[in-house]
Amino acid sequence: MVSYASYRNDIGMPNLSRNRQDPLLLSLGGAIKRLRLSKNISQEKLALLAEVDRSYVGRVERGDNNVAILTLARIANALEISVTELVQEANI
Repeated sequence: MVSYASYRNDIGMPNLSRNRQDPLLLSLGGAIKRLRLSKNISQEKLALLAEVDRSYVGRVERGDNNVAILTLARIANALEISVTELVQEANI
């Protein structure tokens, strides 16, 4: 059994992704952040549109969470782009 206590970030918050800071996650998170900022959308507004928690959006943008495909689709939809376009923006 895996102890999730060992998956905590620098400020003690739980981090359930074993792939934290993976280059692909960093690229995807960076793309989401760039697109969000280009549309002048706050993390809170994106979270509301995508029906996820604001702190989750922050973790995804930092590359701390491995986002599930359904959540990725909701985030892309909230940014008014396709998942394909989002992946292309991230160069992955």
